[in-house]
Amino acid sequence: MAKRTMIAPYRSYSFIDKDPVIDLVRTVVEDSESTYTKIHEDSGVSVSTMHNWFRGKTRRPQFATANAVLRSLGREFVIRRIKRD
Repeated sequence: MAKRTMIAPYRSYSFIDKDPVIDLVRTVVEDSESTYTKIHEDSGVSVSTMHNWFRGKTRRPQFATANAVLRSLGREFVIRRIKRD
């Protein structure tokens, strides 16, 4: 069998309890002053899913789900080239 190697998803952030994306999404949700119910209606993501993210039950949210919440609040994840020295 071929040896499997794990690719670290974050080079500069070492997380134990949860993915740092949860903190980013939480900040956007809190800044929006929108309710979980309104976000659910606009994104299709359940209120219980958001509670699980923000209260620590979910360690790694799915990208599509997190992006749906952000898009319902007028934001989205963006992939962009970074400058290297």
